Amino acid sequence: MASRRSHTIGAIIPTMENAIFARGLQAFQETLDDLGYNLLVSSTAYRPDVEAEQIRSLVARGADGLLLIGYERNQAVYEYLERQTIPTLLAWAYSKDSARPSIGFDNRASMRALAEEVISMGHRHIAVISGIVEGNDRAAGRLQGIRDAMVSNGLDLSDLPVIETPYEIDNGSNAFEDLWGLITKPTVVMCGNDVLAVGAIQRAIEMGIRIPEDVSITGFDDLELARIVTPRLTTVHVPHRQMGHEAARELIQMVEGKSQGKSQRLECALEMRESLRAIG
Repeated sequence: MASRRSHTIGAIIPTMENAIFARGLQAFQETLDDLGYNLLVSSTAYRPDVEAEQIRSLVARGADGLLLIGYERNQAVYEYLERQTIPTLLAWAYSKDSARPSIGFDNRASMRALAEEVISMGHRHIAVISGIVEGNDRAAGRLQGIRDAMVSNGLDLSDLPVIETPYEIDNGSNAFEDLWGLITKPTVVMCGNDVLAVGAIQRAIEMGIRIPEDVSITGFDDLELARIVTPRLTTVHVPHRQMGHEAARELIQMVEGKSQGKSQRLECALEMRESLRAIG
């Protein structure tokens, strides 16, 4: 059986446009290399139809296993993978309710933890710049985490303005300007990731709005961007490199028949920096 292996692993990620997946994928490749496997990477531009095509292409090329991002995809894709008996591991998400093996983190709980902190600092007028929720369980989980925190603190969800937009800096900038035009201005803008948050900070500065004196801004991921932007970004630290290493080890265990596929929840942590302040 081993002689028929290609010693190639396929990874399909939503985008290569920014650094969201770079750190984790680098660690994934490092560990694969240590274990004697090569990596093929493709990106989908967040399009499920493209992902399905790329899965079929990697299977046709003889990939021994696949790394996919998140849970949400058509059931027919999972059925195809099961028919092909291709070991498949999910990453960047974790759900205790799913039987599919994953190495990741709870997006909903992690964003809720940040939102609880934001609310504890006196913020009641919250606005959100979210990634596109449809087809993206990570974005959906983060948005729901903010809503969970609001409900648990007695805040009205009808008062929560949300703009969904693709993960690009310019989109974060434009969304911030739209939110700042609301009659009731937010005291904090919570962004679905650091890329959107940096765009929001840039536009705020261009508009003469002080951060955090006039408005606080938060992100999610703790990319390098979060530490070099001014003011430094309060965000959720995702253990990208740990996730990449652990995912590679588990997927190879699956490929080599040593594991049926185990899930592992990794813990995120709040990174409190200068872009968020207490009010009231």
